Amino acid sequence: MNIPFNRPFLTGQEAENITEAYRIGQLSGDGPFTMRCSEWLRSQTDSESALLTHSCTAALEMTAILADIQEGDEIIMPSYTFVSTANAFVLRGGVPVFIDIRPDTLNIDEAKIEAAITSRTKAIVPVHYAGVSCEMDTIINIAERHGILVIEDAAQGVMSSYKGRPLGSIGHMGCYSFHETKNIISGEGGALLINDRKLIARAEIIREKGTNRTGFFRGEVDKYTWMDIGSSYLPGEITAAFLWAQIQDAHEITRRRLEIWEKYNNGLRALADSGIISLPEVPVYSQHNAHMFYMLFSDGRSRDDFINGMKLEGISCVFHYVPLHSSPQGMRCGRSHGCLDITTSLSGRLVRLPLWVGLEEFQTEVIGTAIKVIKNL
Repeated sequence: MNIPFNRPFLTGQEAENITEAYRIGQLSGDGPFTMRCSEWLRSQTDSESALLTHSCTAALEMTAILADIQEGDEIIMPSYTFVSTANAFVLRGGVPVFIDIRPDTLNIDEAKIEAAITSRTKAIVPVHYAGVSCEMDTIINIAERHGILVIEDAAQGVMSSYKGRPLGSIGHMGCYSFHETKNIISGEGGALLINDRKLIARAEIIREKGTNRTGFFRGEVDKYTWMDIGSSYLPGEITAAFLWAQIQDAHEITRRRLEIWEKYNNGLRALADSGIISLPEVPVYSQHNAHMFYMLFSDGRSRDDFINGMKLEGISCVFHYVPLHSSPQGMRCGRSHGCLDITTSLSGRLVRLPLWVGLEEFQTEVIGTAIKVIKNL
């Protein structure tokens, strides 16, 4: 038996779409498949605008420019996140301010945000870990009182919602990932959702190398020129053609992943009830997308022994982020506010189980093996 942690899922329509893109004759960005994906995302999330990008990292970098981050500006975020969350702002001279996470959802602890705000704070970046939403009403309320932006890192949150509102559509801006490890994929890929109409025109310019090329193709100007800073943040049309196949199957993909997630949750519940492990918690305000299923052990050694034990059985289980506040670059360019003990503790005890569409055939064996390995620890 050899069960990988992740296996990219194909709907069967991807190759036909790519061939169609070639037949149409436009393989650079903003072709018909890009337009279809963007319109679906805008409609699905009820955002003012949805711009496809070549990665979620690119979308985050665009938000930093749109937020006008300057040298020394501070951005509040959890330490337990991927490096792109911080890198996007550090590239503009910003200072990540790391605060602790909640022990139930592993999301930013909204109760610790306000104390971290200073005169230099420009934005709050909630990260929706595992596709489970942060407590957005509280975060938006804090931001409005202090006049700062909310930028959602919803890389893991496609098809998830908070009180019925799609993740990424609640803050001023939101970012999605379509990396091959996500639920809806294009190999590499992302999107920037814009929920503040005042930001749309500049976002289009930044995305097109700082030019008004998008307006030119809409017939709004007779020629395009350099208007602002920017970069080439567009995906190619082949990427968008692949993504369109996935998007058309997004609801079915989510349904199947949720079934796998629930089977894990039910199959491992007895171990959790006995206190051997802890399982994910999903608040009533969150409809998640089954992006991942993780377990928490009582200590790091048990977690590592479990990973090694599962590997010997041919099943790949993995840990997750090294907290940014303890990383070499994080210590150089950011700062921590308050105690981050929960982040440090949980990151050393967490393990993720395989979860991909198609795992259904093997999942009973994965659960049985996990129970056996845990009992032998």
